[in-house]
Amino acid sequence: MPEIQPDNVMQLIADAPWREAVTYRDTWPHEYVVIKRDGQHELLAVFVDRIRRGEGVECSFFGQRRPYLFLGGYKYWMMTDVDSINLDDDDDVLNRAPLYRDHRDFDIRPGDTGTK
Repeated sequence: MPEIQPDNVMQLIADAPWREAVTYRDTWPHEYVVIKRDGQHELLAVFVDRIRRGEGVECSFFGQRRPYLFLGGYKYWMMTDVDSINLDDDDDVLNRAPLYRDHRDFDIRPGDTGTK
């Protein structure tokens, strides 16, 4: 595992090969990276470290609560429970979406859409 260097998170994000989540293009548009396949172990390590240090904000997506990181103009999250992630063995997905700059950044409710 690479040494965690939190100060380089924005460079790691910029260098990651984000791909569009095509299935959600018209409903909840976002991007993702697959950690092992895309060689993003260091990005995952920094994300997990920041969440575990309490930098995440707990948000709700239709009742599913999980921690999100807000960096730059994006919010970042994982569907996997961060406390159960094995940085050496698992192949997880890190997601990101542009900020809406309204309540949807923190609490998605029935009737909300992912389009602006």
